[in-house]
Amino acid sequence: MGYNDVYANWQKDPEAFWMEAAEAIDWDRKPTKALDDSNAPLYEWFSDGMVNTCWNAVDRHVENGRGEQTAIIYDSPITHTKREISFVELRNRVATLAGALRKKGIEKGDRVIIYMPMVPEALEAMLACARLGAVHSVVFGGFAAHELAVRIDDAKPKAIIAASCGLEPGRVVHYKPLLDGAIDQATHKPDFCVIFQREQEVAELTPGRDVNWHGFQYGVEPAECVPVEGNHPAYILYTSGTTGQPKGVIRATGGHLVALNWTMKNVYNVDPGDVFWAASDVGWVVGHSYICYGPLIHGNTTIVFEGKPVGTPDPGTFWRVISEHKVKSFFTAPTAFRAVKREDPKGEYLKKYDISCLKTIYLAGERADPDTINWAHDLTGLPIVDHWWQTETGFAIAANPMGIEPLPIKVGSPSVAMPGYDVQILDEAGNQMKPGELGAIAIKLPLPPGTLPGLWNAEERFKKSYLNTFPGYYETGDAGMIDEDGYLYIMARTDDVINVAGHRLSTGAMEEVLASHPDVAECAVIGVSDPLKGQLPVGFMCLTKGVNRPHEDIVQESVSLVRDQIGPVAAFKLAVIVDRLPKTRSGKILRATMVKLADGEEFKVPATIDDPAILDEIKDALQTIGYAK
Repeated sequence: MGYNDVYANWQKDPEAFWMEAAEAIDWDRKPTKALDDSNAPLYEWFSDGMVNTCWNAVDRHVENGRGEQTAIIYDSPITHTKREISFVELRNRVATLAGALRKKGIEKGDRVIIYMPMVPEALEAMLACARLGAVHSVVFGGFAAHELAVRIDDAKPKAIIAASCGLEPGRVVHYKPLLDGAIDQATHKPDFCVIFQREQEVAELTPGRDVNWHGFQYGVEPAECVPVEGNHPAYILYTSGTTGQPKGVIRATGGHLVALNWTMKNVYNVDPGDVFWAASDVGWVVGHSYICYGPLIHGNTTIVFEGKPVGTPDPGTFWRVISEHKVKSFFTAPTAFRAVKREDPKGEYLKKYDISCLKTIYLAGERADPDTINWAHDLTGLPIVDHWWQTETGFAIAANPMGIEPLPIKVGSPSVAMPGYDVQILDEAGNQMKPGELGAIAIKLPLPPGTLPGLWNAEERFKKSYLNTFPGYYETGDAGMIDEDGYLYIMARTDDVINVAGHRLSTGAMEEVLASHPDVAECAVIGVSDPLKGQLPVGFMCLTKGVNRPHEDIVQESVSLVRDQIGPVAAFKLAVIVDRLPKTRSGKILRATMVKLADGEEFKVPATIDDPAILDEIKDALQTIGYAK
């Protein structure tokens, strides 16, 4: 069956489609139906089934004779460590950790915050919670104390599992003082904290509260898997809300298992036993779905990588890992490839490695600009598949379904809607728009299994954030269009569509043009307030390593490019060259913060920012063109 047949099958009978997909999961009690719509617009999937995530991700592979297969490859160029953990070893480690947590009082429904770097123990902590039916909430390691405190007060964890430190190239990030500070600030106090001591920094334990990861597991009875209802929360993952109050996205257990398992073959085209690598972090949704759960549920080997695309030690690190560990499918963010491209534009480092094992490269996390896609494709000769999804959805809304039928790649589009998603482009009044017209991207309800059924303890906020703008639809917050062939184009966040003298223009389209300039490694375009035209676009450009032409020439050429390709209507005249762009730790450019900076508005420095000092550099650059006074 080709993509059109599979999608039509889902459209014709969504219930049968998802019940069939659910057959691939081990249930303690099979669900009698897929969708529960009795409380619409709040939907639930497989709610009367009983199931355990850890069993499906670990134990069943041991039971089915795959125990000796490698489950996790740990590769840390920062510590010069490599380690392989088989499924049987993973089961034993997770069962023992779960037994120790149970002995300390952790039960089904209890929340546990995990505050860990990219080490296998982070996955073991997630799986141990899942084994007991406890609800984990992973907070990105090294997150500021205040932000961790906000999450402690919202999730009210009975326990926190943390590491003594994280490691960045050339520095140690001290987790324990951040954790202590967060607990001091938080109104809610955990019963206990488990500290995984790393040899790079052994933290002092707080008497009466902290226990040592290894010590507290000594001599305990391993825990069996606890079956939970299909609608039982598997985890809470906080995504930064626009109000500064984080939104706790809930993932329900049954739909999570079914959807992720389905995607591993149909989207990523891997079979059980293949090596799959998502170069992300367990603190983000990609880490949950495609470092920990998706690959393990499907019986793949997953890679836990502690390093960076450049600087650990060089821009060849991705190619080394792929070559050494025989990676078949590789998933990263466009920003990672832009970093590699900036340091090694001609791909000299790739020549050192044999990456013939690699079949496909997947990009997601932000818009993949055509220039980066073309560069990666020209370098590797491989399909570069952009796909689009969100923390809220947990897996791809739109993708090129490589395991069903590889579709022609249209550079700049994440291809087509996946089964489960009826994607539509709406105008401000909620009317459907014609092919090629720019509008708000919305998804007809119900969303598929594995997507968020709601926000933690915030039903009204869930409706206000996602359901109220377009009744009967989920509002994605992204703007774009669908072409005549059904390919989706994500042009910008809805608030990145700017209005220049009455013309609605996408900053993403302008970024695409700027990125095509041979000297530009990375760029961002924002809309700043203008008394005459309402808004004007401003471009920020980072140059490729080794470029030493006069900056004013590059700026002039870039302005001309935008005028040529988008037209004078864009009123694009302002551009500056900067060393770097302000980003979140997951690589998203903080455009909304840049807008506030330009317009002189008050703003809160986002908790997810990688390096707050960059904002001062951006402010200086804006002042050279008369903004950010």
